[in-house]
Amino acid sequence: MSNQIKAIVKAHSRDIARSKEIKLRKHLNADALFSTMKTGFDKIEDHRPGTIQHSLGDTLMSGFAMFSLKDPSLLAFDERRLEAPHNLMTIYGMGSIPCDTSMREILDGVDPNNLRPLFRDAFRQLQRGKALEQMVFMQGCYLLNLD
Repeated sequence: MSNQIKAIVKAHSRDIARSKEIKLRKHLNADALFSTMKTGFDKIEDHRPGTIQHSLGDTLMSGFAMFSLKDPSLLAFDERRLEAPHNLMTIYGMGSIPCDTSMREILDGVDPNNLRPLFRDAFRQLQRGKALEQMVFMQGCYLLNLD
């Protein structure tokens, strides 16, 4: 075996050893966050009358997915929706994904105050898991990048 291959194998072995040291916390991982958001979104009462093609929970989750994937625009997310809908639905637990126009129309009627409990739930999990301790800044406040 060449020295280059030996170095790659050795580095790979180190990476495997390091990954075994990392503990996934039950409530502090992406799957848990997505599940918390989806459950909370599904509890918000739908303001639309009549037959509904996309549930409010799926529409809110689509908006959450767009921001968590850091798509630069609603149109870019809409293109992703068309390219890989199954991936989005599987990862984010959605039954359907509305197009950009439908998403705008549906989300415009949502009262932002209905979303506050979800933020509090996610924030509480971070506090309980001590994930925020390293981000304490001046006078016990947190310094967070929320983009």
